[in-house]
Amino acid sequence: MARPITLFTGQWADLPLEVMCQKAKEFGYDGLELACWGDHFEVDKALEDDRYVQSRWDILEKYGLKCFAISNHLVGQAVCDRIDERHKAILPDRVWGDGDPEGVRERAAEEMKNTARAAAKFGVKVVNGFTGSSIWHLLYSFPPNDPAMIEAGYRDFADRWNPILDVFDEVGVRFGLEVHPTEIAFDIVSAERALEAIGHREAFGFNYDPSHLGYQGVDYVLFIRKFRDRIYHAHMKDVWWSPVPREVGVFGGHTNFGDSRRYWDFRSPGRGSINFEEIIRALNEIGYNGPLSVEWEDSGMNREHGAREACEFLRRLDFEPSEIAFDAQFAEH
Repeated sequence: MARPITLFTGQWADLPLEVMCQKAKEFGYDGLELACWGDHFEVDKALEDDRYVQSRWDILEKYGLKCFAISNHLVGQAVCDRIDERHKAILPDRVWGDGDPEGVRERAAEEMKNTARAAAKFGVKVVNGFTGSSIWHLLYSFPPNDPAMIEAGYRDFADRWNPILDVFDEVGVRFGLEVHPTEIAFDIVSAERALEAIGHREAFGFNYDPSHLGYQGVDYVLFIRKFRDRIYHAHMKDVWWSPVPREVGVFGGHTNFGDSRRYWDFRSPGRGSINFEEIIRALNEIGYNGPLSVEWEDSGMNREHGAREACEFLRRLDFEPSEIAFDAQFAEH
């Protein structure tokens, strides 16, 4: 049986969950990956009221949809970040509080622990999200970085996330970091270093997303093979990058997504530069049988058209691995 095709609701949080479910069913999806913002999955309500948890399942089941993961990217970002006024716009008031940076980080860490508890109560085994990073501002080494500063950033990540991962272990849920610029891991080498920082503990793995790797020049298929035992979930998101130089380079030039001067931009699956055929083959190779979750982002396309098209694209593309060698019948018997 081919993998389930799900839709991440993070870019649809303006819609009530029931409307989202109705649309996802019409688009052809098997389920949803619920974002922990909007009204799709609220961590505090899930922990306070058993009826709230059941209400989420009641709505999903009404439309014949499943859920394999919830995602709390926005709060996770604040655990390790250098907090500023941008974070206020993405965080719940109870996490932002008075805006004192260390207080925000501590409350964000507690919310991620509670997200693990809420996921376990909801009956899913994966929470996807971000970690934030205290050293992202040191990405370009000028003035030259002292290696000790980078090492301190990974220690900070381990110090802040190990207690969170303890709760994930306690409740039997795993965390999938979406390897992504502004996180402690944003390519293969930094992902390896993040794993080393936390002692390769099993609670921490990756929500694979090729769109954040390809335009950087990172081998996004090798990532799957390199971390074959750490791919806990998979986002299917496309990105386009130009075959020729542009006005705006890989760092984005302080332009908005959709600006035609950019070197790269997110696209609806199948319309960018990502080779999804090779991704499916690599996922088959490592035995990944979880959902293919569409994280739909395309500044130039109507999202309902794109979501429907993305589901159809992945449905055609996905296939099961072979159970036999194709030339086995040639052998002598």
